[in-house]
Amino acid sequence: MKTNRHNHIGYTHSRTGMTLNGRLLQMICLTIVLLLASCSTTRHLPEGEILYTGVEDMIIENEDKTPAGISALEEVEAALSYPPNNAILGSNSLRWPLPTGLWIYNSFKKYEDKKGLGRWIYDHMGANPVLISNVNPATRVKIATNLLRDYGYFNGAVSYEEIPQKNPKKAKLSYRIDMSNPYFLDSIAYLKYPVKADSLIQATRRQSVLKSGDNFSVLKLEEERQRLSELFRNNGYYYFRPEFTTFRADTLQKSGYVSLQVVPQTGIPDEAKKQYYIGQTSIYLTGYNGEAPTDTLRLRNMVIHYSGDKPGIRPGVIRRNLFFQKGELYNQAKQTYSQEAIARMGIFKYAEFRYEPKDTLSTCDSLNVNIHAMFDLPYDGELELNVTTKSTDQTGPGASFSLTRKNFLRMGADLSWEVKGSYEWQTNSTVDGDNTVMNSYELGTSLSLDFPRLILPWRDRELRRSRFPQHTSFKLYINQLNRARFFKMLSFGGTVSYDFQRSRTWKHTITPFRLEFNTLQSTTERFDSISLANPTLALSLGNQFIPAMEYTFTYDNARLKKRHQLWWETSFTSAGNVTSLIYAAFGKGLKETNKKLLNSPYAQFLKMTSEIRTLLKISGKHQLAARLMGGIIYAYGNQQVAPYSEQFYIGGANSIRAFTVRSLGPGTYHPAADEKYGYIDQTGDIKLEANVEYRFPLFGDLYGATFLDAGNVWLLRKEEGRPGGQLTMKNFAKSIALGTGVGLRYDLEFLVIRLDLGIALHAPYDTGKKGYYNIPKFKDGLGLHFAIGYPF
Repeated sequence: MKTNRHNHIGYTHSRTGMTLNGRLLQMICLTIVLLLASCSTTRHLPEGEILYTGVEDMIIENEDKTPAGISALEEVEAALSYPPNNAILGSNSLRWPLPTGLWIYNSFKKYEDKKGLGRWIYDHMGANPVLISNVNPATRVKIATNLLRDYGYFNGAVSYEEIPQKNPKKAKLSYRIDMSNPYFLDSIAYLKYPVKADSLIQATRRQSVLKSGDNFSVLKLEEERQRLSELFRNNGYYYFRPEFTTFRADTLQKSGYVSLQVVPQTGIPDEAKKQYYIGQTSIYLTGYNGEAPTDTLRLRNMVIHYSGDKPGIRPGVIRRNLFFQKGELYNQAKQTYSQEAIARMGIFKYAEFRYEPKDTLSTCDSLNVNIHAMFDLPYDGELELNVTTKSTDQTGPGASFSLTRKNFLRMGADLSWEVKGSYEWQTNSTVDGDNTVMNSYELGTSLSLDFPRLILPWRDRELRRSRFPQHTSFKLYINQLNRARFFKMLSFGGTVSYDFQRSRTWKHTITPFRLEFNTLQSTTERFDSISLANPTLALSLGNQFIPAMEYTFTYDNARLKKRHQLWWETSFTSAGNVTSLIYAAFGKGLKETNKKLLNSPYAQFLKMTSEIRTLLKISGKHQLAARLMGGIIYAYGNQQVAPYSEQFYIGGANSIRAFTVRSLGPGTYHPAADEKYGYIDQTGDIKLEANVEYRFPLFGDLYGATFLDAGNVWLLRKEEGRPGGQLTMKNFAKSIALGTGVGLRYDLEFLVIRLDLGIALHAPYDTGKKGYYNIPKFKDGLGLHFAIGYPF
């Protein structure tokens, strides 16, 4: 009792000390705030200057709500916008309530020409005042008016007004934008082009960006200039440039309309009017240490200049990546394809293409191609460090190191070796009633050989010389996984895969060979007890081979820059079926089970997944995104249970955001609250998920979102250990989890930082509360997720 009394007294004194310190800290903070608040934000403004405090209003008159009008207005508003001091995320009107930077600027201005702490605070913590003269609204109005003209609003006008504040040294700006009536394109004629050039124009007239009835736009005129230049350069006119095209516009023939003539510029050089053919190709290879070429290798239609005993790359590798041939018309697109293919090899610091006339005669119509390339360093190393946290209270650091030998055996391929490792410990020290110890780790290594082209056992010239990216990968790997208090597993295997495209929108991935072997080296009593209670789980995690083949196709029209973007990916996997046929050829029946490969049973299943994503740009920066995905895996024959790594799960930051990862399903099944590791069962053979999200701008680079998520996973077969997990039409609607929520997205162009708050509307399992909305407490149905990138 005496000891307890002393402990109690000590605790009381500690609380009192903390209370006094807290009050003192509050008083200090309050004093600092009051002192700063008493500071002026305009005391040290230059004579005659006014502090800019943002845009009060942008008044739009005669607003054009067509897509062309919306684009024009966005450009005009961007030209007029300027953030004031202490702006919130770049907004031109919203500001943080405490202008600390201005307070410090005015309070420490006297230290500007001195040394010491005051000067440091002034330089590093003060904010120079944004003045009306800095914003220069008169110039911005002129720029905005010119933008209206560029978009065809010839009668449009932009004006501004300074709005004084209570402090006469402060002012806001108000802009008035009058879009008036836009001009439209009437007739469009291409005149005065030579016969060959005119025939090219007429053959591609439908591809013109200038259409009768469209809004007149200077930007469209520039696009048409670029289109004509590419058209001519793709048909031999090497020296043709966009500026060699000009326009004549007549606005008097028809009120509100522009009659347009597209004509060649006067004084075009003679060489720009002539078609050229490809001549000799010479390649100059410089070593990565700057070694200049000292020897020459002459091949058919190609000469290679190099240093050393032999060229640093095999001639055939270079030839496969050049899409032009001697004697054909110069083609800018083929030049671009060749440059991209050479760059994708990743072995050169640079590769410069130069075209020179074969001779100086006026009749010359051939261009020699000189390619100057310098080898990059032959080795590339990369070290990555990370810290991982998981929903199972596991946390810990990880690291990976990779070493790549570029241009392996002069084949243009990369030979890469990677080693990685991580360890984790339980952050919840109450588990098992003992203290935290390092209890899990993972080690792995892999060796891969990657080619930037297709390596096929047969010749397919058309496929191999595709202008689109191609890739072939051969990989071997081995991983050691230790889950303390559960099991220790060794996995190893290898893959051969091909990636290729036949068009800008379709991509294909074929994995004709994927072999993986998982073996449980040891298990704990706890894991054994879980396995006894759930035999299906034991089978999915047991020793087995996974011999599989995969095919995936992807459609993505984002490169076409359409308003409505569509992405669709479907994948098919077949495991163990070819192996089963081989066994059948040697007398093993197809229906016979427990057949073994290297003394371990092999998995046999069919799997299909499909996902569709759409992005619809409603207006301006308002977008509606949607996703529908599903998958099914059917294990049969040699193994009636699919491997655990191949099964589906749901929930989390990129799924149903009102629920954490692996906290749903299968079906209406839900592990008991006291089953700490019940999540290990929450996988299924079938998955369905649907998401819709409305994204809208708030201010500056900050965007908002509201979303609705639904889905779950189910079992194909009934399991006693997971009641309610099987998919049935009777309980289908009830077993769909539903959640909504709101989110923020901060778009840095190269990175999107996302914060989502999910709100559960329906849990597919029994929560003790009746009705469709069966969340016992509102706070229990909230899920907060911080993530990088969009969820889909």
